[in-house]
Amino acid sequence: MMSLRRWALVATSILVMGWQSLALAADLPDFTELVEEASPAIVNISTRQKAASQNVVQGMPDLEGMPPLFREFFERSFPQGPSQREREAPQSLGSGFIISHDGYVLTNNHVVADADEIFVRLSDRRELQAELVGADPRSDLALLKIDAGDDLPVVKIGKSADLKPGEWVLAIGSPFGFDYSVTAGIVSAKGRSLPNENYVPFIQTDVAINPGNSGGPLFNLDGEVVGINSQIFTRSGGFMGLSFAIPMDVAMDVVEQIKDSGSVQRGWLGVVIQEVNKDLAESFDLPKPAGALVAQIMPGGPADKGGLKVGDVILEFNGHEVVRSSDLPHAVGRVRPGAEASLVVMRDKERKTLRMEVGALPDDDNVAALTDDAPAQATSSNRLGVTVVELTDEQKKNLDIHSGVVVREVMRGPGAMVGLRPGDIITNLDNQSVDSVETFTEIAGELPDNRSISMRVIRQGRASYITFRLAE
Repeated sequence: MMSLRRWALVATSILVMGWQSLALAADLPDFTELVEEASPAIVNISTRQKAASQNVVQGMPDLEGMPPLFREFFERSFPQGPSQREREAPQSLGSGFIISHDGYVLTNNHVVADADEIFVRLSDRRELQAELVGADPRSDLALLKIDAGDDLPVVKIGKSADLKPGEWVLAIGSPFGFDYSVTAGIVSAKGRSLPNENYVPFIQTDVAINPGNSGGPLFNLDGEVVGINSQIFTRSGGFMGLSFAIPMDVAMDVVEQIKDSGSVQRGWLGVVIQEVNKDLAESFDLPKPAGALVAQIMPGGPADKGGLKVGDVILEFNGHEVVRSSDLPHAVGRVRPGAEASLVVMRDKERKTLRMEVGALPDDDNVAALTDDAPAQATSSNRLGVTVVELTDEQKKNLDIHSGVVVREVMRGPGAMVGLRPGDIITNLDNQSVDSVETFTEIAGELPDNRSISMRVIRQGRASYITFRLAE
């Protein structure tokens, strides 16, 4: 039999484990009150598209009233498109939430894009047709309006800027059509840039998001909407632990602009930038890899008029540090066109402050193409292993540049190792402007050994900086 002492030890262990479980449960948030208060303002969104009439097989019987066995035979023998009923039925696509008592609803643009009719289903099961007030594809936001009186439930709007990585957040939406599904997680990171989404600093979370959650709200523990669930990273089509939400600060700015003018304008400098890596930082004498390197300036754009130069490294914009190059479009895009902005740049190893008027981001960016004409004059630099020629007047006009040399031939050497190609235009070498073949040869002949060297190259109209080292 178990001794009294052993019984006491077992009982003590059970009590300790019980208290630990209770303590752990006490540390976890309880979302029940938040969900009860917020759910009435969450909506399901479906759309309908008008489909072209389908061709009907002559003599084909009506399949709707047939027994299943015969219907299956005819469906295999005479394949058809979707029935008229299926084509006209609204398709549940996503979620949304009410932001004003008079019926403004916010959702993702991709949820309602190309829809002929939009339907909003409320928490009381009413289904209302919605008007598309405006949409902004760049931020993937759409503002809808429903006519349901002036006392609709609304969400509380929070400040996404106050979010911190590790903070609890919660999503409510309609994944796969399951209305009012609740999932929770934490903020993984802020200010994420995604491909083709340069103007949205996404909130990354591990909240489970699936098709149908798009456009739904992301709440903090105070029951405030801090983001709009928009995208997931997945290789399977389902949730894999990475979901992304549009910050509410960005969304409300878009909402106000749509309400005021029906469209959205963003700030624009007119520059092509690139990331500053370790080698570029060494080349520009920066203490650490940080900032946005100006590789190209659009002629006549705000940066051109404001005195920004190719080779400048933008370290601050309107008092905010530019740590990564992707930070700059986020900051510039939030500035209204016509406003003045302050930039701190590193130029010629010195910090300078510039002030310039921010322009409006154009719908399309046109970049000139390079022609293949080249004069006969050429020279070679053995240290780089490239042959270069002068720019023609036509190339200067097409690219709107005033100086540089064209790579005619690439041989074995540092040039080939860094990926130079015939037709590339070299405009800067070792932080010095290249205005002729002679200048290029002089600079190349004096390049230092065992140090990172930068070179600005224009390829197919687009400029970027590359780095290399010369061995002794």
